[in-house]
Amino acid sequence: MDWRLRRAEPADAAACSLIAGATFLEAFAGILDGADIVAHVADKSGAANFAAWAADAASVVTLAEAPTGGAPLGYSLLTTPDLPVPAEDGDIELKRIYALAPTHGTGLGAALMQRAIDDARALGRKRMLLGVYGGNARAQRFYAKQGFAVAGTRRFKVGATWHDDLVFARAI
Repeated sequence: MDWRLRRAEPADAAACSLIAGATFLEAFAGILDGADIVAHVADKSGAANFAAWAADAASVVTLAEAPTGGAPLGYSLLTTPDLPVPAEDGDIELKRIYALAPTHGTGLGAALMQRAIDDARALGRKRMLLGVYGGNARAQRFYAKQGFAVAGTRRFKVGATWHDDLVFARAI
């Protein structure tokens, strides 16, 4: 499957929200309670959230699209860190990075990651942080392959349920 990457604008908020909901559902169906998934996506991944991030000079939203028709396939979000690890000057958080299952194995995840690293460097950042569900071994392997190491833990609430996450970091 082919794809292209571009920086999202506020006008792309609905497409970003759609892919956020779809990829979160793909990643956590059967792991998290269905009502919790719906509530979490509605609260954390609405179009208004993405419009605000896309308009924020301290954030970068990258959208992956099908080259024909522009259907959304994945995205990443860089923003100001909100993680329970000691802050360092120059930190940025990769708050989200998701790609639809049909794109897995195509290199899209690695391309989104490289674009996020390049964008973070362009913003003058020195370290990238991210949180990942403690039970998501596949994502953890991907982050380790990308040079990240565990830097801490956090408790993360989805809907009504608390989960244990790992916080990863890497110098950029």
